[in-house]
Amino acid sequence: MEYPGRKSTITSHADNRERGFTLLESLIVISMSMTIMAISIFQLQPTMRLFRARAVTGQVQGTLRQARELAISQRRSIVVQFAGNNTIQLFQVLEPTNTMALTPFLTVPIGSGVQFMTFSGETDTPDGFGFPATGGVEFGGIVGGPTTGMQFQSDGTFTDGSGNPINGTVFLASPNANSTAGAVTVLGNTGKVRHYYYNRTGWYK
Repeated sequence: MEYPGRKSTITSHADNRERGFTLLESLIVISMSMTIMAISIFQLQPTMRLFRARAVTGQVQGTLRQARELAISQRRSIVVQFAGNNTIQLFQVLEPTNTMALTPFLTVPIGSGVQFMTFSGETDTPDGFGFPATGGVEFGGIVGGPTTGMQFQSDGTFTDGSGNPINGTVFLASPNANSTAGAVTVLGNTGKVRHYYYNRTGWYK
């Protein structure tokens, strides 16, 4: 028998169940969600590494194209240096002394986790400008580039420090991830800058 103004015990228990999850149920749901999220992140890591490496290849290509455009627009030579295994520096050649500035006007550290490097079994790009024995940079057939330097001239060509056109390639990748390999080539006679990606069997644009 129910009395006016009082709720039955059965009704009270039903109301409690309808209020939401218990603490234990909430913890179980949170734990399952975190586990699923961790698995998803782990599975996405190779894809994230690949996207990052592709972005860095575009970054290097863009930096070299910028150097060429500046050389043409400013009617002066722009020196390109590859510092360490992950930095590009650009220097102006000062007139009328025709000497390189002491400090770079642009320093570009490439994206995190990617560096100038090649993998064992990797091949040269279709341009065939040379494959470095060590590191990831080769211009004019010399690992790291000619000792006389490398620069874009005011006519857009890419030369050594003596004015001789040189071809070359910058190879890039994330260590221990062969699928992330990329390359940026420069054709000396025109200064044209191109990029390639490596898929473990060959290069493609």
